[in-house]
Amino acid sequence: MNTSKDIEIIPFSQDLKEHIKTLNIAWLEKYFKVEEKDKLTLSNPQEEIIDKGGMIFYARHNDKIIGTASLMKVNDSTYELSKMAVSDDAQGLGIGNKLLEHCINVAKENNITTLFLYSNTILLPAIHLYRKFGFVEIPLESGIYERADIKMEKKIS
Repeated sequence: MNTSKDIEIIPFSQDLKEHIKTLNIAWLEKYFKVEEKDKLTLSNPQEEIIDKGGMIFYARHNDKIIGTASLMKVNDSTYELSKMAVSDDAQGLGIGNKLLEHCINVAKENNITTLFLYSNTILLPAIHLYRKFGFVEIPLESGIYERADIKMEKKIS
């Protein structure tokens, strides 16, 4: 795998349900810990994301799922960019770029005006990626995720 041109972004389906969990738990365990809120959402993506008006996307290469990202509905115009993860062996290949670009395009198509996310400043490549796509730091409320030390937002025009 050497080019992001071979990467296909596909929507959530029941048969791919486990991938959002395995990809996210891998990075959560590597850098932080899996919180109760994560377990609930990742174990029940249909109920916790899709049925609430959200969307889940996967990056696929040669029939292997190597990345995921979600748009979790807050209201008709605001969604949280969440549960974004790329498998360790696919890091640095532009998968995050492709997933983020896809999420922003979907937001535009669906008249979503605001995307926001929670992250942690130790995840330098992720923060750099978000800034590159126009996300700016905004005040962080407490009690969302223990691991979050930064909240970022992007206005979609």
